[in-house]
Amino acid sequence: MNIFIAGLSYQINDADLKELFEEYGTISSAKIITDRDTGRSKGYGFVEMEDDSEGQRAIEELNGAEYDGRTLSVSVARPRTERPRGGGGYNRGGGGDRRERY
Repeated sequence: MNIFIAGLSYQINDADLKELFEEYGTISSAKIITDRDTGRSKGYGFVEMEDDSEGQRAIEELNGAEYDGRTLSVSVARPRTERPRGGGGYNRGGGGDRRERY
């Protein structure tokens, strides 16, 4: 079971996250998501647990709990959806005089 955890303190690392969830069962992986440019935590992460019932128990007990001074939001991770690559939300299309389009 893949679990999403939000509301994490920016000082938490992968090992801390793993330790938090180990109380509930066997952890396959624990990963804090970091900013690509700065390497700093984004305040959320993912934990993968081998047993779904243990994962469900962890979600139920940790969702809304306080950890390192912050309130956690814990839920089943949704599958990642592919987002189109590219720049921001503006049109990179060809220029031209806008009046010509009307």
